[in-house]
Amino acid sequence: MANKRQLKKRVRYACGDMAAELLVASHCLKGFDRADVVRIVNEIASLQETTLANASFAFDKNRAAFDTTEAYRKARHAYFKAAYKKLDDEFMAKMAEIVKEMNAAMPQAVKDANKA
Repeated sequence: MANKRQLKKRVRYACGDMAAELLVASHCLKGFDRADVVRIVNEIASLQETTLANASFAFDKNRAAFDTTEAYRKARHAYFKAAYKKLDDEFMAKMAEIVKEMNAAMPQAVKDANKA
């Protein structure tokens, strides 16, 4: 991610799109269990909320801890890059779990029709 704003936009769009797809599919296709749909949408909302809450990081060192300004900037950049990557990896792993749950909630007749 280039910055926090882009990360937050990506999280909001991804979660919103996932929830919308599930809701549209559950209303258009027969056989979805409404309780599963509500549970999965709540998981998506929870994932979005926790990811956005954890998107703020603070570099715990100041310029005086380094020999040069360049060393400080490099260390700070590496810290933020690693922190955003870790947050993104956790987000994507949870999204993959939610996709599996969405596929499991799909009625068997729809799965068979998609294979054919």
